[in-house]
Amino acid sequence: MLRKIGRLFTIKTRFEACLVIYALALGAVERGSIYLTQYPGFGGKLLFLACTGAVFIAGAKILDCLKFERAVQEASQKDADTFA
Repeated sequence: MLRKIGRLFTIKTRFEACLVIYALALGAVERGSIYLTQYPGFGGKLLFLACTGAVFIAGAKILDCLKFERAVQEASQKDADTFA
C-alpha cells in the first residue's frame, strides 16, 4: 500500500516534470514579487532573480534525472535480454 502511495510522488514522464517545473516557477515568481515589495531597489531585484534562477537549476536537474533514469532502465532491460 505504501508503494502505491509512493508512486504518486514519483515523476515518471516529461509532461509531469514540466508540470512540476511550472508549479515551481509560479511559486518563485510569487515569492519574488513579495521580495520586490519588501525590498525595493536593487536588493529586491537580486532576490527576485535568485528565486527565478533556482527554478532553472531545479528544472534542469529534474529533466536530467529523467533522462538518466530512462537510460538506466533501458540498459537493465538490455542486460536482462542478453542473459535470458
